[in-house]
Amino acid sequence: MFIAGFPAGPWGTNCYVVSTGPGNECVVVDPGKDAASGVAEVVREHRLKPVAVLVTHGHVDHMWCVAPVAGTYDATAWIHPRDRHLLTDPMAGMSRETSQMLLGTGQQWAEPDDVRELSDSQRLELAGIEFTVDHTPGHTEGSVTFRTPYGAMTGTTDVSEVMFSGDLLFAGSIGRTDLPGGDTPTIMRSLRDKVLPLADDVVVLPGHGEQTSIGRERATNPYLLDLLDGGTPEPAARGL
Repeated sequence: MFIAGFPAGPWGTNCYVVSTGPGNECVVVDPGKDAASGVAEVVREHRLKPVAVLVTHGHVDHMWCVAPVAGTYDATAWIHPRDRHLLTDPMAGMSRETSQMLLGTGQQWAEPDDVRELSDSQRLELAGIEFTVDHTPGHTEGSVTFRTPYGAMTGTTDVSEVMFSGDLLFAGSIGRTDLPGGDTPTIMRSLRDKVLPLADDVVVLPGHGEQTSIGRERATNPYLLDLLDGGTPEPAARGL
């Protein structure tokens, strides 16, 4: 399996390009602001063909370039229905400060030509890769993560799965809940039900910052530790 990741835009949002290998079809995860050029560079260098754009949630720093990327490559965009409205009205999910920053930019928002909706526990077969969708609300109402088998495709026994966690889980932290659609008890429930049951060897590729693993976060992430101890701390203000 081939995974290329790079931070893009003023928020340093991680965009990922996933394929079975050079010269094949690929999937783009979370093309945020200024990500289109990075996607084009990876696609050109490795002779890839994007067939799908996966959106972990509808915040503008993760979906700014969904329509341009999907349109350029005639790819299908996938998003949870609870966040679909943010594709055309991203300010509905922003903080006042971010909204004010974008006012007057003249940016126009529109859905890609082909948008399909995600559901919890859905299995997607895209570009020869199987993705499992987990609905993980709390950062937004339509937040999801995508998990894909890794060891079977690469011949390694060190990593069973890779999870694209969006803004649910970071190295040492979790997503903020103080934006529209955010809710602390809900994100803690998502972490308890969808993250803690995963194997320690699952690699986590988050929406911001460095990669980590479920085992590392289970052992060191204060939010997961408090969950294991029965607590519910307030999330840090990370993400858009």
